[in-house]
Amino acid sequence: MARVKYTESDVALVARMMRAEAEGEGRLGMLMVGNVIVNRLKANCLDFKDLRTISHVIFHVQGGNYSFEAVQKGNVFYNPARAVEKKLAKQTLEFWREHPSKYALWYFNPYAPCPPTWYDQPFAGQFKQHCYYEPQANTCDSVYAW
Repeated sequence: MARVKYTESDVALVARMMRAEAEGEGRLGMLMVGNVIVNRLKANCLDFKDLRTISHVIFHVQGGNYSFEAVQKGNVFYNPARAVEKKLAKQTLEFWREHPSKYALWYFNPYAPCPPTWYDQPFAGQFKQHCYYEPQANTCDSVYAW
């Protein structure tokens, strides 16, 4: 059974986001970005309450800006999804979860060492240039429940 309900349109949307945010970090880096998208959909806590679809997650606005920089700036996100990214997107939607993105709700590339917290949430680990952050204990238990 899939981790979240999705359509083929959702697969393409996740694939576009994975490529735009982490193409330079290879397949594993793109899978980690996809995992954060799924985690945000499943979490229903903190900044990610009431997100009910993949589209809600991708186009979520916080503080007047899109949550994902690739949506804000355009770049590769607005190119069509390719077959390789679609395959990776399906993996994250169906089953894929690994450290450091396993429970992460945030990631970013600081172009410097990873700070110990991000939005007051603890550092979970780093993959190549991206730093991953998961919720503090007792702030978003739903992330750890599945």
